[in-house]
This record gives sequence, structure tokens and C-alpha cells, in this order.
Amino acid sequence: MIHFPRALGCLLASLLALVTASPTLAQDAGWKLEPDARIEVQTVSAQTTTRDDDLVVDGEAISVRAQLGLALNSESTRFRLEADRIEVFRLGGGRNDISRDRLTATFQHDVTKSLEVQLQARRYDDLVTVESADSDEWQGSARVTFEPTRDNRFRLAATWRDRQYDNGAAPGTIGATTGEGPRVDAQYRRRLGPNHFVAVDLRAENIRSDDPDRGYERESAGVAYTRPVAKDLRVRPAIELIKTRFDGRLTDTGALRRDRQVVPEVELLWWPGKWRIEAEAKYVFFNSNETAREREGYRLTLSVGYAF
Repeated sequence: MIHFPRALGCLLASLLALVTASPTLAQDAGWKLEPDARIEVQTVSAQTTTRDDDLVVDGEAISVRAQLGLALNSESTRFRLEADRIEVFRLGGGRNDISRDRLTATFQHDVTKSLEVQLQARRYDDLVTVESADSDEWQGSARVTFEPTRDNRFRLAATWRDRQYDNGAAPGTIGATTGEGPRVDAQYRRRLGPNHFVAVDLRAENIRSDDPDRGYERESAGVAYTRPVAKDLRVRPAIELIKTRFDGRLTDTGALRRDRQVVPEVELLWWPGKWRIEAEAKYVFFNSNETAREREGYRLTLSVGYAF
């Protein structure tokens, strides 16, 4: 596990040192140092039911997210450091509260008016992943955005993940396991008007691990439509199909487990001034060749945030 305040302090100190060491940089080259912060409170209500209705699982939680950011920007180049802390308070008996941390360093550069490149490094602490409820992860990614016209945008990103799983054993000892693997994302977005878009997203990823319960392959495809309803208010219906194949998890019949999810959703985004108010309703259809895991259910989310 990382020491979150110490790591954040090191990242912020590095960027501050860059600015203070070259005071003429910000003045003569048009650089701006811009700190920011955000606080967000989110409520979640969810219910999942097995196919035969034998098991109904309810889940409610309240989470608080705090974010600190520090950006150094010029006309064509942007650096940003960001730290997030999330505290999740699970309601109901028998469910432990959890916390999650994330540190992000991002570099963006406009190569031309229509081409942007981004490099990013991230560290997650206590991350929930496809194959584990508690993972630590180092992540590095490169992304290219090509926008030949204002109405057409193409994005392609490649990411490498290196994960450490919390199996109740200390890192580097017998019992601790790891996983690693790539993820590739592609997106096409068509602009229909101001704040009016259609986007198609594709993703392919895998994790390889010596732990047979951790390895998997996954592909997903999604379509989202964003439409303005009024000033600062948008509606966003979407649907996503996700297919997952596990390397070592077996069903009762001895076959390798295969899962498929279909997730329709609708989201309302209201951003008056510095407030960020978002409501989301989604329904998950979860199918599997392991019959006991087949289920469906809803998830309702309301988030209220303020950007300083």
C-alpha cells in the first residue's frame, strides 16, 4: 500500500520546484500555474436479483470524494498533477466501509491544431477490478486524439496495468499474487451541435497472472448520445455490451467461466456554475455459463459536487 499524503506531497513539490526554479518561464513563455480542488458527495442505491428470484441483494452507500489538482499550462502544452481520496460508507449490516486513493500525473501537447498527444501515469490504492475486490495498481498510458474537423473526433489509447492483489499476504511473500496486462481503447465522437454528441466506444483488455483466479480477457462496446435539454442541463442515454472470459475460474460443469453483461443507462448532467450535479440510472443484465451467477438489477446514483 502507498503512503498517500507523502506521495501527494512529493508530486506537488516537484511541480512547484519546476515553477520556482524558472520564474521567467511563466512570464515570458505564457505559462500559468493553476491550483484547483473539488469535493463531491454521492449516494448509491442498488438491487440485484438472481434469475429464479431466490436471492435478492440490496446495496446502499454514501461516498465522499475530495480532489486536489495542480496544473501548469501554456498555449499548446499542459501538465497536471491530481490526487483523489474516496471514502465509502456502506449502509446496512455486515458491510465494511472502504477507502480508495488515486494519484495522477498527465502531460498533454497539441502537435497541430487537429492532433493532440497525452501521456499519463497513475497509481491506484485499494481499487476494485474485474478480478479482485482489492487491488493496488500502477498504470501508464499514451493517447492520441485526432480532430480533423470540429464535428469529428477520433481517439486511440493504449494502457499498461501492473496489479498487486490483496490476498491477506504481505507484498513479496508467499500468498501475495500479481497480474499485468494491456488495455486498448478507441472512440469516435460525432458532434451534432453545441453539447450535442454521439459517441461509439470500443475496448479490449486482458490481465495475465500466475494466480488462476485472476487472469481474464474482456471486450466491450458502447454507444452514448448526449443532448442538451436546457442551459447547463444535458441528458445522456447509453448502452454497453461487455464480454469477459476468465483464464482459470471454472463452472460447476468444469468449463471455463464466461460472462456477458448488457447495461442500458440514462444520465442527467446539470452543471450550473461550479456545481456538478449528476443523476444516473442503469439496469444490468448479467448472463454467465455458471448458472448461479446469472442475475439482473438496477443501480441508481446521485452525485453533488463543487469545483473550487
